[in-house]
Amino acid sequence: KMLSRVLCAVLFVGVLPSLAEVSQGHISVVLLGATGDLAKKYLWQGLFQLYMDQVSSGHSFTFHGAALTAQEPGQRLMFDVLKKLACPPDEPPNRCAVLKDQFLKLSQYHQLKTAENYTVLNREIETLLRQEGLKEAGRIFYFSVPPFAYTEIAHHINSSCRPPPGAWLRVVLEKPFGHDLASAQQLAAELTSFFREEEMYRVDHYLGKQAVAHILPFRDQNRQFLDPIWNRHHVERVEIVLKETVDAKGRTSFYEQYGVIRDVLQNHLTEALMFLTMELPGNVSRAEEVLQSKLQAFQSLRRLEKTSAVLGQYQAYASQVREELQKPQGYVSTTPTFAGVLIHSDSLRWEGVPFLLASGKALDERVGYVRVLFKNRAYCTQSETLRGAGHSQCKAKQIIFYIGHGALNTPAVLVSRNLFGPVMPKDSWREAMGWSDLHIFGQPLSDYYVYTPVKERDAYSVLISNIYHGRKDFFITTENLLASWKFWTPLLDSISHQPLRLYPGGVENQHLLDFEMVNGELAFTVAEPVELMNPDRQMPSDYKTIQAKFRESPLISAWSEDLISQLASDIEKTASRTVAHSGQFHLALSGGSSPVVLFQRLARHHYAFPWKHTHIWLVDERCVPLTDTESNFFSLHNHLLQSVRVPYFNIHPMPVHLNQRLCVEEDRGTELYAKEIVALVANASFDLVLLGVGTDGHTASLFPRSETGLEGAQTVVLTESPVKPHQRMSLSLPLINRAKQVFVLVLGKGKHDITTLLSRVGHQPRKWPVSGVSPSSGQLVWYVDYEALLG
Repeated sequence: KMLSRVLCAVLFVGVLPSLAEVSQGHISVVLLGATGDLAKKYLWQGLFQLYMDQVSSGHSFTFHGAALTAQEPGQRLMFDVLKKLACPPDEPPNRCAVLKDQFLKLSQYHQLKTAENYTVLNREIETLLRQEGLKEAGRIFYFSVPPFAYTEIAHHINSSCRPPPGAWLRVVLEKPFGHDLASAQQLAAELTSFFREEEMYRVDHYLGKQAVAHILPFRDQNRQFLDPIWNRHHVERVEIVLKETVDAKGRTSFYEQYGVIRDVLQNHLTEALMFLTMELPGNVSRAEEVLQSKLQAFQSLRRLEKTSAVLGQYQAYASQVREELQKPQGYVSTTPTFAGVLIHSDSLRWEGVPFLLASGKALDERVGYVRVLFKNRAYCTQSETLRGAGHSQCKAKQIIFYIGHGALNTPAVLVSRNLFGPVMPKDSWREAMGWSDLHIFGQPLSDYYVYTPVKERDAYSVLISNIYHGRKDFFITTENLLASWKFWTPLLDSISHQPLRLYPGGVENQHLLDFEMVNGELAFTVAEPVELMNPDRQMPSDYKTIQAKFRESPLISAWSEDLISQLASDIEKTASRTVAHSGQFHLALSGGSSPVVLFQRLARHHYAFPWKHTHIWLVDERCVPLTDTESNFFSLHNHLLQSVRVPYFNIHPMPVHLNQRLCVEEDRGTELYAKEIVALVANASFDLVLLGVGTDGHTASLFPRSETGLEGAQTVVLTESPVKPHQRMSLSLPLINRAKQVFVLVLGKGKHDITTLLSRVGHQPRKWPVSGVSPSSGQLVWYVDYEALLG
């Protein structure tokens, strides 16, 4: 009678007030991967802490360690770990010894490898409870195993190891939760077929870090001070940083798959970002309200581009990969070990405020912090030495959630004394004294109110306690997870082969990894020394722009970034010249993915562009509402129009949505657009039309064998696309050919085959509509990047 003996022993030393309270129910905790690194370092200690905290709660416990290892060796390994468990310093030694002894007696090892093993475990739990006359309250299954094992284990638990009706099931999952959006969706779908959403607890251990966990409560308890200043009018910038001195040695197989962005930024730092940017729910303790606010904050984040990030790799990483993964001598890894990312929110509260996320290995110090730096408009005429410590309005104003390590070596919340005296819960945080010689961000600690936890707790102990209490707001839901991957995946795709800055590691990095914000983009502040550059790597700067002929028209070709830069400059020159000559510039722009980088370039680098005198037209549009993410106008607005000052009446979206209907012929949307063009554009001749090319040779929304738009008198037509959304509206080929200038932009390896084909074929618009682009009295110029041109 294992449980009876344990309970009697605990009662004897006065830990439990009465046996009656034990009847509240029994909890079985099953730790899968019980002999692995995470279990050894954190999880068993966290479970022991749970037992110490809850031994008087009225619940009884058993702890089941499980792994693939056979019974005897697995049991030996597990008990070697359990013998090293420690009590907190404030725990009386006698009580500690008794609790540790009881915890060991309540813990047992199981080999869980086959379906039968899970059935046996279930039978053992049921038999034990029946013998002790206890009712089952619930079961916790902690998955400290690789994600590829999740589905099989989930199947076994669901089919033969669920608790009986009336008892709860909590399944705890460790990251990584997928590699990108698609894999996360697949894993989520598989798990959802076995467990309900409320049964799953995805762990991000940063949510257990005391400083991070206190961000929302801090905002809530200090609303009176923060409400007026927690916005774009007062916040200059926000930094969320996690620096490590260790490298990836011994973990390169994991790191090669994931890299620093997937390992740290997509989860830990993003969760801290959400706590800062989300609107405060009415009740910060209600998981549902917190989740909804988080999801709204995700939706406000601006899409990340390649230029939103700077990436680095410590020099020894490549050789470590070659050695540990048996790669050939010439193997070059494109996995970043350092990343700085600039994030913007388009919410009304945060528009224009830069959020800088940075993390890396082999850096100069180990530290983590969230820093909110406020704008300071004050100028102090008198010398700072004459002022009281911390009260000068000219000193920096900031709030810092100090996650740990670094100079303080403890979690802390710091608030500049010239901001406000914060409200902090006295039972869990206390004001710290006696660090007069320390400086944080260039200021002595006397300039801050500094608070540290009354009792410092390991993140896993905090999270395991929250699992026991069913506190879902400390964990990542499926919706939350997929929203994060949806945000990060486009950046990860765009940088997959991007050259990395090499850095030596540690203090020798000097200023190599310093970066700055330039026109809404990130860039390293100093040039990379030649000796650190990989001699095998060909850099785009080694090539100059090629100018030649393509289909008997001028061709401009370069690496994509240089090409976009050239194209944007050429469009600006054309616009300036046209406005100087005729007072206005009529520009017709295509949709699709290729022009997006051009729109961003125009928005961020071309401040002399005569937007005030420019009319923006659409070359084609999908038959969806203009607010739909599939809409070409929506993309144009997001990436260009909202960032430049084009007069409202100079913007001409295609009328695809009339009378609450989409592209219905009787609504005559094509006629309306044609009349608008005739009324405003002299001779219906645009000054410049920008086109793209599809892999099937279509241009605008004119597709091979199109029944309309390739010839005839119609200037604006409805067409059918072979892909969804099928219905489109498009300028016709005859109208495009009346333009004074036509630029055709072709980007990427995926366009190499059609580019090669077009270089050989003649004028065959019914087969390849783009081959029919030939301005009658204007000029055609092809802008084709090296990947499309050369493959």
